[in-house]
Amino acid sequence: MENIGNGQARSAEVSRRTNETDIKLAFAVDGTGKSEIETDVPFLNHMLDLFTKHGQFDLKVDAKGDIEIDDHHTVEDIGICLGQTLLQALGDKKGIKRYASVFVPMDEALAQVVIDLSNRPHFEYRAQYPSQQVGSFSTELVHEFLWKLALEARMTLHVIVHYGQNTHHMIEAVFKALGRALDEATSIDPRVTGVPSTKGVL
Repeated sequence: MENIGNGQARSAEVSRRTNETDIKLAFAVDGTGKSEIETDVPFLNHMLDLFTKHGQFDLKVDAKGDIEIDDHHTVEDIGICLGQTLLQALGDKKGIKRYASVFVPMDEALAQVVIDLSNRPHFEYRAQYPSQQVGSFSTELVHEFLWKLALEARMTLHVIVHYGQNTHHMIEAVFKALGRALDEATSIDPRVTGVPSTKGVL
């Protein structure tokens, strides 16, 4: 893993190769909304593109996995890699806002994402989808992706889908809200001196 921070653009990259997946992922916090995403899971590609655009990040993913079994390992491992690069890119977290709470509507659906870049991994998830599949994508993998992201990024992440009727819309609202909340929480507040914690460290 490489950190390209220290006064420069906050970015990092990671490679992860297992018997189940082969992933190369590069993530820049201070980006322009540009994504280059190549995975074997089309719905995840779409969601990551939305996340990147609405968070104004830059994200490059090249991932191959054992989708002949199912999409689980690929989705999970991309969440792991994204979390690792986020943690690395933020470094000591000096000057960041740290917290964010964002609501995003998508037609009839409403999602809320609340973040604390706390160095304490925790995940709460409240979502009930009308269907278990969006195309070939299993909705239970949304939980898997978000949980691994929160764990590896060492952040507290609460995701609530308040209501909705279309499963695609509901998940899309989650990823858009995730991008916007993460953008806000990682943004630099010029009023903050050092780390935003009374402990002096995150």
